[in-house]
Amino acid sequence: MNYNEIRRKSKKIKVGNLFIGGDAPISVQSMTNTPTEDYEATYIQVKALEGAGCDIVRLAVPTDRAVDTIYKLKCSDIKIPLVADIHFNYRLALMCADAGADKIRINPGNIGESDRIRAVADKCRAKNIPIRIGVNSGSIEKDILAKYGAPTSDALAQSALNNISLLERYDFDNIIVAIKSSDVSRMVEANKIVAASCNYPIHLGVTEAGSEKRGSVKSAIGIGGALLLGIGDTIRVSLTADPVNEVKIGKEILEALGIMKNSQSASVDLVSCPTCGRTKVDIISLVNEFESRRDEINPKRYLKVAIMGCVVNGPGEACEADIGIAGGVREGILFKKGKEICRVPENEIVDRLIEEINRMQ
Repeated sequence: MNYNEIRRKSKKIKVGNLFIGGDAPISVQSMTNTPTEDYEATYIQVKALEGAGCDIVRLAVPTDRAVDTIYKLKCSDIKIPLVADIHFNYRLALMCADAGADKIRINPGNIGESDRIRAVADKCRAKNIPIRIGVNSGSIEKDILAKYGAPTSDALAQSALNNISLLERYDFDNIIVAIKSSDVSRMVEANKIVAASCNYPIHLGVTEAGSEKRGSVKSAIGIGGALLLGIGDTIRVSLTADPVNEVKIGKEILEALGIMKNSQSASVDLVSCPTCGRTKVDIISLVNEFESRRDEINPKRYLKVAIMGCVVNGPGEACEADIGIAGGVREGILFKKGKEICRVPENEIVDRLIEEINRMQ
């Protein structure tokens, strides 16, 4: 899929050293789960996320000490943009802006009186810091809930659009908007409504998605479903798991959609067969070994890699793969773009495949 051909036109917003929206690549975000007041633990986790290829990291900022961590991180060797997640206390948003946060996440509806919203908008405008409006099922205003009777897609969308209007009232339009729900269909429908009603970049995610297994499935459906409609400029997979795994799943979602192919990122998209009675090599073990050794793979561009069970369908079904292996009898047949190249002993298949991938330009 060429995402740029179907992608919704949105503003291009600068966040630290990268852009969100416009023609910028889809970025992958995560959020730390260490106490932000604990600088050392938070620094270690941010570095781990940075190393995993995360593009943006969000940190909860509930106290003044958490603001201090934002400042220290910005003074460290951390290069990744940092987002300060603020609820209720507008004063913390102002402090984070002064501490160097690259983006402020608020729900204007719970910040308080209009003068407080204006103060945050004025501060962020002066420092050219974007504001991410975050709306989810638990943050919808009481009057909107009363109108719709539940956190429906329409309720979520109206809350987001109302909050956008609050910032625009104070001449602030450096905005990114996120409309999330733990209900996949509500999340996609709400984003469709908002996408048709404004041109701000959209942050996608299924909130409170659950465990790594179930949350990955729900996130793939929700995030992937919206992206297939051309909606979405940055994503976050929310899992009850190590945040580093959120990044890995997020990147895999983009790879599965072929979107990484259209960005500047080099990546590997693996396709493999479900096996059948024709299979004469242990495809399941080969795929698991290949996945476990991804750290050894350094592609120079987007590559589609296939691991197939037999020569009957292998090169044919995976003819669009840049490189692949089709299983034979205790051996594999190496093929490129559907053309057979050579035979490889079964115990050397993964080694040879990784070696060939790393050679490809």
